[in-house]
Amino acid sequence: MSTNTIIDFERLHYGGAAHKGINPPISDTSTFWFDSAEEMAKTFEGEAQHFLYGRHSTPIHAYLGEALATLEGTEAAHLTASGMGAISSTVLQLCQAGDEIISSRTVYGGTYAFFKCFLPRFSIHTHFVDITRPEEIAKVMNAKTKLMYCESVSNPLMEVANIPVLAELAKKNRVKLVVDNTFSPLSITPAEHGADLVIHSLTKYINGASDGLGGVICGAEEFMEALRDVNGGAAMLLGPTMDNQRAASILKNTKTLPVRMQQHSRNAHYLATQLEKEGIQVMYPGLQSHPSYVLYSALGNPEFGYGGMFTMDAGTKAKAFALLKNLQQERLGYLAVSLGSYGTLFSSPGTGTSSEIPEEARLEMGLTDSLIRFSIGLDHRIEDTCEKMKGCMRTVGIL
Repeated sequence: MSTNTIIDFERLHYGGAAHKGINPPISDTSTFWFDSAEEMAKTFEGEAQHFLYGRHSTPIHAYLGEALATLEGTEAAHLTASGMGAISSTVLQLCQAGDEIISSRTVYGGTYAFFKCFLPRFSIHTHFVDITRPEEIAKVMNAKTKLMYCESVSNPLMEVANIPVLAELAKKNRVKLVVDNTFSPLSITPAEHGADLVIHSLTKYINGASDGLGGVICGAEEFMEALRDVNGGAAMLLGPTMDNQRAASILKNTKTLPVRMQQHSRNAHYLATQLEKEGIQVMYPGLQSHPSYVLYSALGNPEFGYGGMFTMDAGTKAKAFALLKNLQQERLGYLAVSLGSYGTLFSSPGTGTSSEIPEEARLEMGLTDSLIRFSIGLDHRIEDTCEKMKGCMRTVGIL
């Protein structure tokens, strides 16, 4: 990853030179006035740049979009009201009836459901493949394929996508590579490795407080303008608009993202290492036992480590459920969906956020009901946390 990208991201003043505020003013308006009817007409025709309407964009959207485009090393970014708003807008902008998608089989459950259950209503078909096996992609690639979709680090199985290889395949076949980078902001920069579009659920690490929803699409300026086109833009016409107050809140939280990601990574690496030493089956890309440890090390930025997520296998569903209850009772975190918060969150994805995936497909990919997903928080005494977690595991018979 380019060090200059991080420096530029941290030094952004978000338009401060214009208004002198440390934080930019919130655009407390849903519409914007024009100097003339002619100027309004040119804006609708795409011949003039002017804030038009809150569903299109606002100044605070522009400030946050600039920050996130800089974060991901792209020309521009467009905000949405949620991560799924970003995914659905992107896919429906790129695809039409009769088109096909190649997707990793180990994606977030909501994404899987959108591809598997919703898109067929529009005659858009998805091939789910093992994204770590390029030969599987080649088998289903054809003239109807319009995009390849993956997650930098998959939710919840922690598979790492070989983005440079996927980008080369996409370019060769003239399709777009869309990468969800929600698990690994700053740690991995997909655009630097050839991704055409990068998506985040801002709800997670980038906001980092579990207090609001948001999404973003990062990529070329031309694509963002197409998304916002008043006549054919998916984001404009579907209307997944981020609230101005939420945009301002997320923008302030981006200032602490580098420090937070370092701490999340340090804590997760420590816990994963200690649990593996106890004989627990842990999947964390920062462990040399992980199948993609070498790949992540090559793709990632060592300053930000291997991320704050890992999974462990409790052995049985009953033990997994008992451990989840015990961890929450001991106040080591929260039994809750989502991730990237200041506090540790844990869940059973096979019976929760990935339950949209058919059981047969889950078992085939190794997503059992005994799997527990951890989003490790910002604990400043991670050694104490680790000992208490081990105690919980002993109580339910895992250790």
